[in-house]
This record gives sequence, C-alpha cells and structure tokens, in this order.
Amino acid sequence: MGRRQELSSLRTLLRASRLLTLTGAGGVGKTRLALEFAKGLPERHARVDVVALDSLHSGAPLAQSVATALGLGERAGRSGTDVLVRAIGDTHRLLIMDNCEHLAEPCARLAATLLGHCPGLRILATSREALRVPGETVFRVGELPVPPVGTGNDPTALLRSDAIRLFVERASSRAPGFALGRDNGATVAEICRRLDGLTLAVELAARRVGALPLGDILAGLDDRLLQLSLLADGNRTGPRRHDGLAAAIDWSHRLLDPEERAVFRRLAVLVGGFDAGAAEAVCAGSGVAPHHVLRILCALEAKSLIVRLPGDAEPARFRQLRAIRAYAMERLVVSGELHTVRRRALTWLNGLADVVGNEVFADQTGGPLVAERDNLAAALADTTDRDAAPYRRLSLELARVHYQQEQPSAARPLLEGLLRGTDEPAPGGAVAALATRVACQQADLAQALLLGEQAVRLERRRGHPSGLANALDARAAARLCRGEFAAAVTDLRECLGLVEGLGRPQDTAWCTHHLAWALLQGGGAAEADVLMERCLPVLREHAHWSRAAAALHTAGAVRLALGRLRSAEALFAEVLGIVPKASFHALYPVEGLALVAAESGDMRRTLCLYEASAQARRRLDTEPEAPWRQRVEQAAVRARTLLSAAARDAALDGGRRLHGDRLVAYALRTEGSDRRTATDATAAAEDRSLLTGREFMVAELVSEGLTNRQIAERLGLSPRTVATHLDRVRDKLGLRSRTRIALWAASRTMDG
Repeated sequence: MGRRQELSSLRTLLRASRLLTLTGAGGVGKTRLALEFAKGLPERHARVDVVALDSLHSGAPLAQSVATALGLGERAGRSGTDVLVRAIGDTHRLLIMDNCEHLAEPCARLAATLLGHCPGLRILATSREALRVPGETVFRVGELPVPPVGTGNDPTALLRSDAIRLFVERASSRAPGFALGRDNGATVAEICRRLDGLTLAVELAARRVGALPLGDILAGLDDRLLQLSLLADGNRTGPRRHDGLAAAIDWSHRLLDPEERAVFRRLAVLVGGFDAGAAEAVCAGSGVAPHHVLRILCALEAKSLIVRLPGDAEPARFRQLRAIRAYAMERLVVSGELHTVRRRALTWLNGLADVVGNEVFADQTGGPLVAERDNLAAALADTTDRDAAPYRRLSLELARVHYQQEQPSAARPLLEGLLRGTDEPAPGGAVAALATRVACQQADLAQALLLGEQAVRLERRRGHPSGLANALDARAAARLCRGEFAAAVTDLRECLGLVEGLGRPQDTAWCTHHLAWALLQGGGAAEADVLMERCLPVLREHAHWSRAAAALHTAGAVRLALGRLRSAEALFAEVLGIVPKASFHALYPVEGLALVAAESGDMRRTLCLYEASAQARRRLDTEPEAPWRQRVEQAAVRARTLLSAAARDAALDGGRRLHGDRLVAYALRTEGSDRRTATDATAAAEDRSLLTGREFMVAELVSEGLTNRQIAERLGLSPRTVATHLDRVRDKLGLRSRTRIALWAASRTMDG
C-alpha cells in the first residue's frame, strides 16, 4: 500500500550499490517492500531468489540454506559457500536475504564473500539492524504516513495517507461494506496515529473491524493491558514472528543482551521521548553502568527498537513507537522495576525544575522542561500522592510549558488546582503570577488583574525580591492588556528596581525591555528608545533567541513610533533572521514591516504583508496582543481605503500566495532572480484584472504561438475581432509587440 517513493529510491540505490539493506522496526513492512521491489525489476536481472531466514537458529547452516533455496545440491569436497560462488558465477541476479537480524554476523560474512566473487550479483537484505559490510547501503523503512493532527474527518483528505488507505482496505476485506466517511474518519485517523503508522499494527487493528466498534478499538489502544492483545491474531500463512505485534517485538527483544533488555524496558516510562542524559538518569543502575547507556541507545536504534526524532536538535532525541513502548512497559512490570524507574524519572524531572526555579522570570524562560512536556504529564499521571511537594512543583512546571506553547486551556486547570490546594505563600505567588499570564492569553482580563493582585500580595508578604519582581511583571502584563498603561509603567519601574538590586544583567535587561514596551503603549516613545538603547545590546548578545527577538521587535516598534523608518525596518528584518520561519514568532516582524510600508506610503506592500500574516495566523490559530493587533488592522484598513479596487484585490491575492520562505524573502526584499517576487505577483494579478476574460484568452493563445487566424478558429471568432482584442490588450498593458504580449501572458498564466 503506497510506498511509491520508497520503491523509486530503492531502484536508484540498487543501481549504485550491490548490497542494499532494508532496516526498520518489526512489522514495518520490510519484507513486503522487498518483494514488491523485486516484482518491478527490469528483465536484465535474469533471476531473483528469495531466501527466508527466520526459521534458522544458527549461522552454521546459512550457506547451505541459501544454496537449497537456490535449488543447488551439495558437492563433495565443497562448502556451501563454494557451491554458491560457482553456481552464481558471473550471472546477473538478485538475492533477497529476508530477516537477517538474528544471524547478522554470518549473513555479513556470506554477503561479503559472494559479492567479492560474483560480479553480477546484487543482494537485497532485510534486517532490523544493518549488516555492517563495506559498501553496504542502508535504507530505513519508515512507518506509513498518518494524517496530521487537525486534518478533520474529510474522507478525501484522510485517504491521502497510506496508513488510512491500508486500514480501510484491510477493514473492508474483513467487514464487507465498511467505508471511510465523515462519521468515522476522525476515529480511523486517530487509530492510525496511535499506531504510529506501523504497518503490521494497522493491519491487525483493521482486522478487528466488524468484531468491535471503531470506538472500542481506539479505547483498547489507550489501555496498555489491552493494546498488545488487541493487536494479535495475524495471518496464519505469514511468518510466525508476525502472529501478532507482541510476537514481532518479542522476536527483536530476544536478540538483546541483558543490559540492552534492561534499558529497553526502563525507557518505557519516558513517553515523550528522551535524550542520552534522560536515558542515563532513568535507566542507569541495577546492572546497567551509566557510561554504557549511550552505547546501548545506539544499539537499540540500530536494532530498530527506538527511533531518532527528525530534526537537528542537540542533543539528539529518541522515542519508542507506541506499540513497542507498550511491550517494553509489560516487560518492566514483569521485572518488578516499575516503581523504582518511575521514582528515578520524578527525580530527574525535579532536577530539571531546579534549573528553571533559579530564574526570576521563569514563566518566560524556555528551559529544558519544554522538551519534556509529555514526560511531565506522564509522571504526574502516575503519581499517587497529589499533595506531595514534588507533584505540586511539577504541576507548576507543566503549566509553564503549556503557557509557553500557547496552550492556556491546558495550563489553567493545573493552576486552579494548585491555587485551591495551598495557603503557602511560597508556591502561591509563583502560581498566581503564571495564572495571571494565562488569563491574559485567554483574554479574561478581569480575572487576570485579580490574580495579579493576589500574586503581588503573596510575594510582598513573603519578602522575596525575585518572586515579587515576577509578580509585578505579571500584574503589569494584565494592566497592559486592559489598557492601563500608567499603572503598568508603575509596576514595571518597581520591578526594575528590584531586579537591578539582584545584580542579574540579563534579567535587568529583560525587565527594562518590558518597561520600554509599556512606555511605548502609553505614548512615551522617547524614553522607551533610551531604555532600549540600554538593554538591547545585552539581550542581543546573551539572551535566548526568543527574548532577543521580542526585544528587537520592541525596539523596532519604538523606532517606528519615532518616525525612524529605516531603522525600524532594519530591526524587524533582524527579528526575521533569528526566529523559526514557520512559527508565530515570525509574524510579528512581518506585521512590523507592514507598518513600516504603511508609514512609507507603500500601501500595496502593506496590504500584501498584512494578508500573508493574517492567513498564517489563522493557520496557526494564534493572535497578537490587542494593542499591536489594533495598530496593524488600522494600517490595513487605511491601505484598503487608499488603493484602487484592482490594486487592493491584487495585493490581497499576492498576500495569500505568500507563505514560508517566499514570505520571508518578500518581507526582507531578498527574493532571487530565479523566483518571482510577491510584488511581481501582485502586479501580475492587477495587470491581469485590467483585461476582460476574452482578452486574456487571446493573449494566452498568442503565448502558445498561434496566429490570429488560428486563434479565431479556436475561439469561434473572426480574425478581425481577434485583431481588435489584441489592440485593446496593447493599449491596456502598454505592450506594443506580439512577443512582449506572449511573454506577459506566459508569466501570468504560470502565476495563476
């Protein structure tokens, strides 16, 4: 099902490599892909031989088994390898060695020998780990693509996913009449996501259709005790290792040494993935040396029992597929280590929380716990003592992560529980301060101010300068959202005095930036500019990119208010250079550049950038702060008013076409000559709108090289009418030659 891209890649790779090894988790579909690949080979491969090795339990008879599969008998005085070498000789043939992982070393030796003596031979191996033979090309067979979260229940969109198509095909063969529809599409998609697109798991789940409602299948996947039994009863004629998913995973598990087995099962508690440091903290001890953990992680990845997460994050992160993790958790329970390993995970997470706890403005600091959101949630769900200090502390940290990821509806219940459960001022001030910021995200401004007042009151009682500074900063944020600029400035001046007394330059710079932003909102752009001159160098050089970007944005807004447009444009452009291009952070500088364009009188650029940002905000479901949003929208309204109808429509159309790298390139005015700029796109749309539909059709046919008579025949017109249309095109566009009209029409057709 699917795999067209993989098959194409394999054809290319096998032309360049004589040994190609397909690796991947058990049940991912390596064997099926190899066989499908063999079916499509050109005729020059005179013969394709498939050797299934899963029934062999020793490397000794390997060569003899391969020879038997090739129809070769033994010869006196010759080893099995010699027989193979003489039989294959110089012939062109492909040998598929299926399921090599339990015989990796003898398979590697045999492959090296055969390839060294048989120049026309190519070998395609399937294995859960590479053979590690010189010249080997390793191709990892990934899980089937699943629909992205948020795809909805539209069957047409869902069926673009190979995992969905496989599920539907297998389910309909089990339950005739089953079809994907809007009533079940979302459930099927979630089943495939929970199974990570693992081919065997999807097939086994689909076979339950008819016996179980889809909702029960999905619920069973959420239950660790039911999941592996649900994904059982495979094909009677298939390999025994595919009798069920547990059997497929158990096949790999039996090949591990004792240390690898211990790390494998202990990793099951890290549901949100892990790096080497997390794995060492949770898995080391009780027979596993700490300095062995990294080596074991590499071995588990090589054996396809953990997978590396995509991206270039440092340090590298890994995870277990859900079904594999369910098996590992079962092994962990049987070992009697579950309680111990969970306690280690709690200790490790609390150690990460210590790092965050030293920050003055912890709510706004992207610390190490951001990457551990799911591990935090799992640790809290597994903790029975909900009143214990570690539980309450990690609840606060999880709420912080949700706030930083713009998920206030997930953060708020955690904070409300913490606020109800204690009268202690120490956690109460931090909790109330974060709850203030979360209420601002949800535009619950009355509650935000009440919580801000509570945070300041608790921290004044406690007498802790850094806690009070954080509480004042949170209350100032609530006041800014309410438009109470003078009160916010008062809070932030006190906050700045406290932080300066702590002798922390970066926190002082961060608070200075907040004060400058509040002053700007209240009309104090001149003082704000002085403050930004003071704090921006510190944040530029030392702060996390998110803080540096926020400060640069504030500096740009201040320069914009002062009429220093070139400086403002340079600062907004600098922000675009450091933020992730696909994130909501990139939209603020785009909107800033739209405001610069508005102040410069370039209304087409203003509207184009505004529309591109608005489209992106709708896709990301994010909104800016109210004062900034109002200013940007006012600029867009002004641009709409001043532009002609054609120019307005062209700018909006151009903005809708801009996203990703093209939006950034247009915003920075750095679009290369090999790609059309958004200005060209909007101009194209505007120029095209000047023509009638018939005139544009005539211009298109000119670009195809047709004469007036041929155009007339194509459109059912007279040649004279065609000539009249062309004269109007020349007059409207100012293009006098037929060649120029052809080039113009070709480029506009391509843009459309």
